[in-house]
Amino acid sequence: MPENYTDPSGNTEAFRAFSQTPEAAAPAASPSRLPLIIGAAVVVVVLVALVAWLATS
Repeated sequence: MPENYTDPSGNTEAFRAFSQTPEAAAPAASPSRLPLIIGAAVVVVVLVALVAWLATS
């Protein structure tokens, strides 16, 4: 534990300041990764089809 850490339960003033601080806001929702996964799957299917077509011709 760092030397400058102050335990909020150490005294009443620090505890009150600690307990009255608002909770951190929830992180912003990250964008969906579904389009990225679908796009990667389409690219893989196209590449496999291209390789199969080149191998059979």
